[in-house]
Amino acid sequence: MGCPLNGKSKAEFMILHSKDKQWKVKFVILDYDVEAVIKEMMDNLKAKGRTERAGRIMKRVITYGTFDLFHQGHYNILKRARELGDYLIVGVTSESYDIERGKLNVQDSLLKRIENVRKTGFADEIIVEEYQGQKLSDITKYNIDLLVVGSDWRGKFDYLKNYCQVVYLERTKNISSTKLRSEGTIFSVGIVTDDTEDNGMVMESKFVSGLHVESVYSEDIFVAREFCDRYELDSYGTDYERFLGGLDIIYIKSAQKNRADYIRRALERGKYVISDTPMTLNPEEMEELFALAKEHRVVLVEKLTLVYLRAFTQLVWLTHGALVGDVVAVKCAVSQDDFEGGKNFNETVSQALCACIKLLGKDYLEVNTNAVKGSDGEFIYDMITVKYPRALATIEIGTTVDVENELVIIGSKGRITVPNDWWNTGYFEAKVEGQEFLKRYSFNFEGNGLRYLLQELMIMIRDRRTECTRFFYEESETLAELLKTIDQRG
Repeated sequence: MGCPLNGKSKAEFMILHSKDKQWKVKFVILDYDVEAVIKEMMDNLKAKGRTERAGRIMKRVITYGTFDLFHQGHYNILKRARELGDYLIVGVTSESYDIERGKLNVQDSLLKRIENVRKTGFADEIIVEEYQGQKLSDITKYNIDLLVVGSDWRGKFDYLKNYCQVVYLERTKNISSTKLRSEGTIFSVGIVTDDTEDNGMVMESKFVSGLHVESVYSEDIFVAREFCDRYELDSYGTDYERFLGGLDIIYIKSAQKNRADYIRRALERGKYVISDTPMTLNPEEMEELFALAKEHRVVLVEKLTLVYLRAFTQLVWLTHGALVGDVVAVKCAVSQDDFEGGKNFNETVSQALCACIKLLGKDYLEVNTNAVKGSDGEFIYDMITVKYPRALATIEIGTTVDVENELVIIGSKGRITVPNDWWNTGYFEAKVEGQEFLKRYSFNFEGNGLRYLLQELMIMIRDRRTECTRFFYEESETLAELLKTIDQRG
């Protein structure tokens, strides 16, 4: 055995050896960098995840995040993660990975986000998360005992339980303080609903920096409470005026008969509003709501996610730029059961009419509907035609009959096709006269499209706009006019 002497570079060893059945003791002094050896031993132990602290094995924890616009919620999750172990590694997402996974509107640089994490004092080590699947690699590389993630990701990382323990921490409530909102850092969102489905709003908002869904309103207290618990929101209630009080953005997904009233009251309180479509089937009422939004210097947005998708925006530009010549026909087909889980007829046809309006304009000549109902009187199929001066739009919708989803633009010099669920797409194909092969245009698309609408809304708020330029107010009024006619004839 050996022990260090007073000098830092020497150690004295006692050697026991036997000769003729007699033990003899010999002391040997060797040049030996004790501190270096100890450091090497500890580094080896640390790499194996076996570093000891106070006589016990160290528990190694890892967590990940973007940590943009660093707030109390970020601080709390790091603090709680640190309390669950002895050594905390924090992964901060890179800009390229955020883009790849559909995280939008990140405002702080990677260096600033890392520095904000470092300043908390909770992280023993900070790494950069750069690609999909890195978590598994990190767990193995750093010999992690525990992965900590927010409860909004519950179940998503259960597959990693084969490699380490996974803990989902409950989200921090009331993080969007008055100070943060006054600085324009965090905008609070409230949801008006009749049921416990959020249409993706809670999860999609997490991919847009500066948004926090805080509260829910419903006329039914039981629905409001269940919704609040399900999505771990801060509060719920049945008093609409009180609900509006501390919020910046209101998402209205109630029954259509109540939407206009909820919209009007929110606009009068100076709130930005997102509403399921159609907001109303009355074009005059629609015009009044838009005028009210301008009067209060806020924006009223219909939840037509199609117009916010980069693929569709590019498709419209290329079509208007005569990629396939003069457009003579636009064909939309959609199975209602395939459209966002089976929306009602008006909500389903709105996306198709929106596509026609963006591609062919507002100046249509006439609209006709050819609804087919079953023996029980229930709607099963419709072929809607919208005639323009030099083009025809057809919209095919089926419920219990097989309709192949697609959007086709037929031009004098070719055609553009968006197959399958064209209202949620990241690509389209063009067959142009004189070109031997199809050309495919691909764009990044994640989630259900709502995050791209939210990103645009944040831009509108920042630029103090009073009208959405992706789908102008006049286009919304045309949509309401078309829906009213179809509804009366169908």
